[in-house]
Amino acid sequence: MSKGLTRDQVVRAALDLLDEVGLDDLTMRALAARLDVKAAALYWHVRSKADLVDEMGTALWREALGALPARSPADRPDDLLVAFAGTLRATLLSHRDGARLFAGTYLTDVTVLEAQEPLLAALVDGGVDLDTAVEVSTVLYAFTVGATIEEQAVRQARSSGDARYDLPERERRLDAERFPLVTAAGRLSFPDPATRFDRAVRRLVASFDGWSTRA
Repeated sequence: MSKGLTRDQVVRAALDLLDEVGLDDLTMRALAARLDVKAAALYWHVRSKADLVDEMGTALWREALGALPARSPADRPDDLLVAFAGTLRATLLSHRDGARLFAGTYLTDVTVLEAQEPLLAALVDGGVDLDTAVEVSTVLYAFTVGATIEEQAVRQARSSGDARYDLPERERRLDAERFPLVTAAGRLSFPDPATRFDRAVRRLVASFDGWSTRA
């Protein structure tokens, strides 16, 4: 093992490398070169790229939970959920392919699981039963990760000069007279991504009211 090399250093270097090359080109060999060690030295800390991705995903969870705004006594359950979704999205966007890396990763640090207790407690204390809190959190989590995967994919395409996702190109392909609703829908779906996400999350959270009584 390379003297002094820690798992945290490996994970931090991997996240830096992710930002440079993306998830597909993140390899153990490239990471070893970045750390100036032999690839074998990495296997003291992670057994494979899959294990490395789990460690990186856990680090992102830790970042997101640590970035949650301080709770206010006036916060309602829906305020907490909107804040959670926005913070998670911001964390995933802070790294190239962050959402794709994050999806489906195994949490390697039990303290990250334990850190979710205050959020669940706040929902339950706010009058949401635990079953509903879990259902709501699961749906909101899936929406946030999925929406961010889509956002990052489109952003990356645009950054490489691909204009196919731009509104003018979309409208060029459509006959607005024959398909007025599709044309109008396209114009409505191309606002600032942050605005679109926040609006969608608030609508989604608002729809949760009364779930426990409707089930």
